Amino acid sequence: MATLLPSSDPSSSLARETSLLPGWAYWLALLLLCSAYLQGGIDKALDFSGAIAEMQHFGLSPAAPMAVAVIVLEIGASLMILTGKGRWLGALALAAFTLAATFLANRFWSAPPDTRTMLANSFFEHLGLVGGFIAVAWYDLRTRTARSQS
Repeated sequence: MATLLPSSDPSSSLARETSLLPGWAYWLALLLLCSAYLQGGIDKALDFSGAIAEMQHFGLSPAAPMAVAVIVLEIGASLMILTGKGRWLGALALAAFTLAATFLANRFWSAPPDTRTMLANSFFEHLGLVGGFIAVAWYDLRTRTARSQS
């Protein structure tokens, strides 16, 4: 079973060589990037009725299976990123999920004027997360390729 310690990541030495970040700092950056998804998945799991209500609020149906899927995705993809097991896949999954959720939940262009600025800020902050996850996936695939060629 994989651990969540930075030293368990087989790419950590390559990460140090190519990113100039110590392995622990790279892992901490990944943890910070995943923190909202870990917190969200755990909160939904602990308050499943609230998770169902959230799915219904956004018109997602059937709500219970959608809530389960979101919980599994948020926690599972985060763990993939943190353990390095399928990191690129976990990062792309969270990028796609975040992009879809952003267009669903932060539609500032159709919001009333009093909430438009807040939703626009959230929209673009989430686009930044999408970019971060794409960068993680690209970096992981790049380092895997470099390792396989050496």
